[in-house]
Amino acid sequence: MSTLHDPSSRGFASDNYAGIHPEVLAAIVAANDGHQIAYGDDVYTARLQEVVRGHFGESAEAFPVFNGTGANVVALSAATRRWSAVIAAETAHINVDEGGAPEKVAGIKIWTIPTPDGKLTPALLERQAWGWGDEHRAQPHVVSITQTTELGTRYTPEEIAEITSYAHERNMLVHLDGARISNAAATLDLPIHAFTTDAGVDLVSLGGTKNGAMLGEAVVTLNPEVTPSLKYLRKSAMQLASKMRFVSAQLVALYEGDLWLRNARHANAMARRLADAVTGLPGMEISRPVQANAVFAVLPRDVTERLQKRFRFYTWDEQTGEVRWMASFDTTESDIDTFAAAVAAELGA
Repeated sequence: MSTLHDPSSRGFASDNYAGIHPEVLAAIVAANDGHQIAYGDDVYTARLQEVVRGHFGESAEAFPVFNGTGANVVALSAATRRWSAVIAAETAHINVDEGGAPEKVAGIKIWTIPTPDGKLTPALLERQAWGWGDEHRAQPHVVSITQTTELGTRYTPEEIAEITSYAHERNMLVHLDGARISNAAATLDLPIHAFTTDAGVDLVSLGGTKNGAMLGEAVVTLNPEVTPSLKYLRKSAMQLASKMRFVSAQLVALYEGDLWLRNARHANAMARRLADAVTGLPGMEISRPVQANAVFAVLPRDVTERLQKRFRFYTWDEQTGEVRWMASFDTTESDIDTFAAAVAAELGA
């Protein structure tokens, strides 16, 4: 088949737009020859367990799935009962970007909380962490946080520990949506376990796709109490890959060495380069802290419309004119400089 797109074309809409990192692609090829046992009893999935324990600790167990929504649905299903609710930020991916899958597939009520920066705190949790024993109210059983958040911010280990302490004191579990967990580790300059296992998190959705994988994430259980049900819930949620070795091989390629961190550091650095390049331009402002690989800015609508004819990116808030620019593992300095120059030109700078 001939190439149907321009391989040199890169935008800023999402890190999902990026291709497969060459080292991940090579891992898929290396896993391809011969036969391996299906449904996870293969050597690559066994190796993934060792790799994951190196990042999260000896009690961790990984359950590879197809995608991030699947990871979140399976993880939350394992942590809840039929009458349970999950508390999340109003901007959480499980609330606004998963087509209602947690409600429709897992049957979970999501209690949401408005936040200024995408981050929950014990004080904010008070708004929804109540009503236990009241049969008229879905029972709060899980707090779900995102690291890094949908607004590009990141939690410190201390902030997550405060949340887990608050939740555990009330017999709630804590789930961490780690679609961009590598970007968080890179910006914090800390190992992954520092803000997951060490901070008391119970389950993690471990990201791969946004950081160089073709497809594939994993649910990582850190609390052994929720592990047994994952085997059955993953299948019933249609997230059990028959040829699981190809999902596991990608995650091994990312997390066995430092590829996950190299990719994330690069994406974060490119976002910082973009923010620095456009800061101070007349008629626009950087609207949120740049703490990972996302840049949020407010532009005049006509400027946004003209730029979007040449570069892919999303309008985040139609009312305010806020846009989001995402950097990826394959974003180049030239990409950033070209785009920043276009922004400046459109603003008349």
